[in-house]
Amino acid sequence: MAKTNPLEFLQEVRAETKKVTWPTRRETVITTVMVFIMVALAMVFFFLADTALSYVVSLVLGFGGN
Repeated sequence: MAKTNPLEFLQEVRAETKKVTWPTRRETVITTVMVFIMVALAMVFFFLADTALSYVVSLVLGFGGN
């Protein structure tokens, strides 16, 4: 493996970061909002699934009656 000095390494890193296509502010905001929406949907789904499974288990084990 070739060894480079820290200065050369930093120059190569800087050159590589110039090649990256960075997202625009609008793309970042839209992506962030979509992540929050998906998290909220997952939260609702898992809450409903947990509630339903809890109810079914309590009925099967006999805790759900009078």
